[in-house]
Amino acid sequence: MSGAEISCDDDAHLRETLVSSQTVYQGHFLTLKRDTVALPDGKQAAREYVVHPGAVMIVAVLPDGRLVMERQYRYPVAQTMLEFPAGKLDPGEGGLACAQRELWEETGYRAQRWAKAGLLHPCIGYATEIIEIWFAEGLSLSERHLDEGEFLDVFAATQEELETAFDRGELTDGKTITGLMWLQRWRSGLCRLDWQQPL
Repeated sequence: MSGAEISCDDDAHLRETLVSSQTVYQGHFLTLKRDTVALPDGKQAAREYVVHPGAVMIVAVLPDGRLVMERQYRYPVAQTMLEFPAGKLDPGEGGLACAQRELWEETGYRAQRWAKAGLLHPCIGYATEIIEIWFAEGLSLSERHLDEGEFLDVFAATQEELETAFDRGELTDGKTITGLMWLQRWRSGLCRLDWQQPL
């Protein structure tokens, strides 16, 4: 496959177009939709998916190079997961503002420098969710402010420890694995981050 095929803009023969849409369930922050779409060959099909407000994830680098991590029980998979700090966008909230708020609320850390690495589509087959990946440096610790009903442990880990956890199958969270890949590329000089001051 050539580079032109990877980034091809001529994808009309693949697109599906909306015919009708139905809201099946409206939750606190998730909405379940069932749409009817026209396929490229003219036939119709049903598409069920979750509408998500979007989220951020923060790769927070401590002065000694270790990363700020969390252990949190995730009910849908009935497991305690290793994760980079993350959280959903509030209505009208920008990515950087959300990243600053979530890092402080969940871990107590504030950062002097921020850089947006990229975007992640974690569940393209059944959700609209987009996660912004942010890096944070120049950390200072204050008191954290967890949401009501939120329980998580905060700890620090080296990149090597996270890579070992991944190799052992102990780190399986997709967004955290993507953040680890960004970290590896940045530290090896394969990508550049444009740093900015906090809002």
